[in-house]
Amino acid sequence: MLGHRELSMEDYVGMLRRRWVLIAIPTVLGPLIGYGVSLVLQERYTSQTLVLVEQQKVPEKFISSVVNDDFNQRLSTMQERILSRTQLQPIIEKYNLFKGDASLRPMEDLVDKARLGIKVATVRTLGGRATAEVPGFTISFTYSEARTAQQVCQEITSMFIEENLRVRGEKAANTAKFLENQLGDAKRKLDEQDARLADFQRRNIGQMPGSESTSLGMLMGGNAQLDAVTQLIQRTQQDKSYMETLLAQQVAALQTAPGGANPQTLDRQLAQLQGELVTLEGRYTDTHPDVTKKRNEIAQIQKRIEDLNKAAKAQPAQPMDTATVMEPPQIAQLRNQIRQLDQTLKEKTREQQRLQEAVRIYQARVQMTPTVEQEYKELTRDYDIALGFYNDLLYKKTQAELSHKLETTQQGEQFRVMDAANLPTSPSFPDRLLFSAGGLGGGLLLGLSVMLLLEMKDKTMRTDMDLVHFLDLPALAHIPLVGAAAPSGGWILKRSRKAEEAGRA
Repeated sequence: MLGHRELSMEDYVGMLRRRWVLIAIPTVLGPLIGYGVSLVLQERYTSQTLVLVEQQKVPEKFISSVVNDDFNQRLSTMQERILSRTQLQPIIEKYNLFKGDASLRPMEDLVDKARLGIKVATVRTLGGRATAEVPGFTISFTYSEARTAQQVCQEITSMFIEENLRVRGEKAANTAKFLENQLGDAKRKLDEQDARLADFQRRNIGQMPGSESTSLGMLMGGNAQLDAVTQLIQRTQQDKSYMETLLAQQVAALQTAPGGANPQTLDRQLAQLQGELVTLEGRYTDTHPDVTKKRNEIAQIQKRIEDLNKAAKAQPAQPMDTATVMEPPQIAQLRNQIRQLDQTLKEKTREQQRLQEAVRIYQARVQMTPTVEQEYKELTRDYDIALGFYNDLLYKKTQAELSHKLETTQQGEQFRVMDAANLPTSPSFPDRLLFSAGGLGGGLLLGLSVMLLLEMKDKTMRTDMDLVHFLDLPALAHIPLVGAAAPSGGWILKRSRKAEEAGRA
């Protein structure tokens, strides 16, 4: 009787002895029933193939592949495409799969049923986990016919290999095409920057960075030449004024002299008097009578010269008859010198204007150098950025084209069938041993459950411990069973002695 007292091992052994038939019957029948069920179920055969992932044959340090996405993600994408209805329906129709259900169920159900029979799993490493570089994967297909399962497994394996080649080739081609378009845009931008830089250099010749010393040297040289030419013009103008004065004096003296004789010019007299005055000043003081007299004479000569000059300008010289009056050689020489000085002045004036213009240009260049240098830095920075971007795209485009050639020549990563799809000789489902083991476990569990249920309903008190627990009374004596009902062995006697000792206590 099961109650609220703690059961000992002897109690459990007693229950097993009483109910062993209830446990033995389902335990024996369970494997038989499981095996019988496995015979009734439709057999299914599984064909499996092993596909290895071979890395590209050319080392990556020479050519880098543009297809470097995660393999598990790529495999999952390929699996979704291959297991789509578009890909599975031709296989179902080609091999006449599920011919018993083809007329009863729609194609969507058949595709789902075929999809359930296809298993794709990556190969695990020795450590028990998948790494970034998966060594390979397995493809299996389960069907009721072994030969058909093998053929379908081969077909699906071929689809995976072709899909991998197509995906990698398309990705490499698309990458190369995209980089080619980007390279064209980058080249147009680089050409624009190059044209802007060339136009800037043409507009700022002599003002580019690095030409400051040249411009400064040219500016200093131009200023020196301009100063020299300016000084030469001033001296030439002074010489011309002096020659014109001498010419006017000579002409006036020639017109006033009797008989056309040429007297000593007042300039010579003035020069002589000035020389004498210098000599007297070296000997005497400024208040000496000789010094004062000589200064008065010089003042008179200078007044006469001024009067003659005014008269020559007020009354133009009348043309003389060359037959009666011949111009002295001194006057002709003066006129020739004046003409030469005029020619020199014209030439030097033009040279002065040219030098002034050059100096202004070099001054403007020197002043604009900082601004030009800043603009040049901006242009060269943009040009360098565009050039670097163009070179980077050109390198990537070259790598993409090489990667595309790797894929088209099948030198890149490939799927290689390591183990071809096998022809299964025994069904993968149902597993009769597994069904028998399941029947054994189920029968044992059923027998134990029935035994437990019967023991819970049984109200019989069998031991003195039951009396003490439920009636709270000790057992005074034990009456053994005699005859056919008496148990064999001395186990009852031992229990009686134990009960008596417990009652006395």
